[in-house]
Amino acid sequence: MELKSNQVRLMMLQVADAIIVAEPMLSQADRDLGDGDHGLGMKRGMEAVKAQLEPMEPTSVEQVFVTTGTAMMTSMGGASGALFGTVYRAGGKALAGREFFDAEGLALLLEAALEGVMKRGGAKPGDKTMIDALAPAAAKARESVGLSLTAALTAVAAAAESGKEASKAMIAQFGRAKTLGEACLGFPDAGACSVVIMLSTMRDFATCGN
Repeated sequence: MELKSNQVRLMMLQVADAIIVAEPMLSQADRDLGDGDHGLGMKRGMEAVKAQLEPMEPTSVEQVFVTTGTAMMTSMGGASGALFGTVYRAGGKALAGREFFDAEGLALLLEAALEGVMKRGGAKPGDKTMIDALAPAAAKARESVGLSLTAALTAVAAAAESGKEASKAMIAQFGRAKTLGEACLGFPDAGACSVVIMLSTMRDFATCGN
């Protein structure tokens, strides 16, 4: 299975809706670690994404993802806007010239996203950030390039979920959560929660045969 550019647009609109609906959960996840603004920021970013994608008639897969990242980066502000904007801008640029979004494209997207986020934010796996969901997802995507997009997304979403769960046992090294020390144990990183929602929604979109 592979998605054409307009199907990717529809997929990302579904992702935006899922994040918007999850705002209370994401806000609570962030409050547990000291801040509390992650959910509202993600909701604002995805409302901007919808405003850009709904009227779009995309000419490429790259265009959809880069537009998504740019909308998030310009509307959210702060670290989350920069980092999630980088996920889609860097990931989208890695798909330049590709006519369809398939399992290979998924691997390219997530690998470029991971590289971009690590370079921009300075975090690494184990620091209790979104990278703890994104890194295993990218690794699983590379392992899954021979599969259908649906199968690859299913494996990738599961890897991200496992990474998010693993973040509960980590002590935060960034942001306000860093000041909590061992008090942040038992709670997942809010950014990792957002990564899981995004990838799970992509999986659901592909599974429904859109």
